[in-house]
Amino acid sequence: MKDAIVTAVSILQDPKAAAAQVAAKLNRSDIGFVLFFCAASYPLQVLGRALQAEFDAMPMAGCTSGGEITEQGYQDHSLIAVGFKRDGFHIEGTLLSGLAEVDLDVAQQQVARLISQGDEYRVAPLSGHSFVVTLVDGLSVLEEQVLAALNASLGSLPQVGASAADYGCESSQTWVYFDGEFRADAAVVLLVNSRCDFKVFSRHHLLPATEKLVVTQACEAQRCVTELNGQPAALEYARIAGLELDQLDVETLALNPIAVKLGDQYYVRAIKQCNPDLSLTFYSAIEAGVVLTRMERADMRQHLLHTLQGVEQEIGSAQVILGFDCLARRLESRVLGLDDDTSSLLRRFKVIGFNTYGEHYSGMVFNQTFTGVAIGQIPHE
Repeated sequence: MKDAIVTAVSILQDPKAAAAQVAAKLNRSDIGFVLFFCAASYPLQVLGRALQAEFDAMPMAGCTSGGEITEQGYQDHSLIAVGFKRDGFHIEGTLLSGLAEVDLDVAQQQVARLISQGDEYRVAPLSGHSFVVTLVDGLSVLEEQVLAALNASLGSLPQVGASAADYGCESSQTWVYFDGEFRADAAVVLLVNSRCDFKVFSRHHLLPATEKLVVTQACEAQRCVTELNGQPAALEYARIAGLELDQLDVETLALNPIAVKLGDQYYVRAIKQCNPDLSLTFYSAIEAGVVLTRMERADMRQHLLHTLQGVEQEIGSAQVILGFDCLARRLESRVLGLDDDTSSLLRRFKVIGFNTYGEHYSGMVFNQTFTGVAIGQIPHE
């Protein structure tokens, strides 16, 4: 068995120095594609130009984060990159820009071309040896529509990814990177063909309680709920969570999740913020008539351990796990003093990734999950 993936990280805050440090490890002839995640606090246009200069014609994609996951576990204000070797991977990418006006038929045509190109240059049969990674502007409020359009063209290809984030950054804008430039109102779609075994997964550590909330009034376009159970949304949410209104900060919201039930599964709809007019803004789609259930937290660290052990049992020791970890989980870990223990687990199982504004799995957007793809070793000939 041999590795086909190389990782590099920089905590340098000068964008040119950070790009150079990462390129020193990844800009080599056997690397065919680089995927990266970076803090939104970098001067992004400078970083983008520096990456383009360092890697020249190397195909690259990436996005901004709400916190990074590096070889050391949880990290802030850093640049983490993954290089995929040519003998184990072929990666094709495309950009969907202007999401607010994107023609869904055109988007599907782009994905069809992506699959055709991937099939032409594949290193293994496309079916059973390929997955799709999506990175979408996390403040576009259009992730669900984009993924639904893409999903119609992907057939049986597994899909995983995340919404770009910018937590702790004053810009209030999230960005994806493709073709040498950071872009807002855009999405990156990557078709990853590999000779390595892989496992796509999505898990959360939450259990349903009995309390229910009905969304009785909402502005769907803004992901904003104004009424729950016929009452001002923030007041009713605080009541069922056993909280006071002045306690509804971002950390408390992360610790008190609510979810929608689809079939026999619960999918969290994370609350981004409580607004002065007592409305609640969510990270993912929400609409009037939806019934929400209060969720209770199980042991997040123990659940993560079981998740990663289960993945390892399926594919063996991973070269890397691309991990898309909800920002709400990062906040929960911080508040409960679990960062060191969680980082230890992430290091042990070789997780590389970032904290997101929403996790993508099988054409849907989730919150408060640990979602990802574990990539095994490349086999010997």
